[in-house]
Amino acid sequence: MSRSLRRGSIAAIAAIAIASLSSCAASTTPDTLQIKPDNAAATLGTNLRLNNIVLVTGVGTSGDYTGPANVVVNISNTAGTPAELQSITVGSATATFADAAGAPQSSIVVPPGGSVVLGGQGNPSASFSSASVHIGGFATATFAFKDGQKVDAQAGVSPDSGENGRGLYKGFGPTPTPTPTPAAAPTKAATPSAGATATGTPTAPATPSAGATTAGAPVAGATATATAPAAH
Repeated sequence: MSRSLRRGSIAAIAAIAIASLSSCAASTTPDTLQIKPDNAAATLGTNLRLNNIVLVTGVGTSGDYTGPANVVVNISNTAGTPAELQSITVGSATATFADAAGAPQSSIVVPPGGSVVLGGQGNPSASFSSASVHIGGFATATFAFKDGQKVDAQAGVSPDSGENGRGLYKGFGPTPTPTPTPAAAPTKAATPSAGATATGTPTAPATPSAGATTAGAPVAGATATATAPAAH
């Protein structure tokens, strides 16, 4: 092979290698490989960003699950005006909002140039009374704002690890509803024994014995007080 041919072959091989490397670089994005990030995030426009979106279920939950869940998310707003989150939905379920003290709210306001964390002690909350999700997977959560911006984000689903467990979301799950204690059944009144006199019930009068005089009644065989007049 001549020197010029060898140079041409080397150049062709180099070009193929560069094209392959470029192709690999273009295909290693999470979208291309269908790899979801550990911490779900979403961006709305140029000013709003939602970071670390997670649905936290109750302690010990696993697999396919339908029940209470809390939303954990950090919403930052770089605009010069406040942003107002009006709803979060998962499927047909809509979250309810509350402030840090637990008072109901119709929306969550993110201040201009600031951020709001939903979930956890001392923070406002967004809670589902019943959402259908798969523990350990992802669920589509839709965030809608007052200005019309809306985004569908893939929120991770994780159970609360409980008081004695370990995990990033320990204490972030829904609070279990206490089970009401059934009222004690009333005790049945005791039946009075035979011969016992019930309170307030008059007793039958005693039968007078033979020869005894009852008050105001003549005794059989006794002489009457009035004397009949003698015959003339």
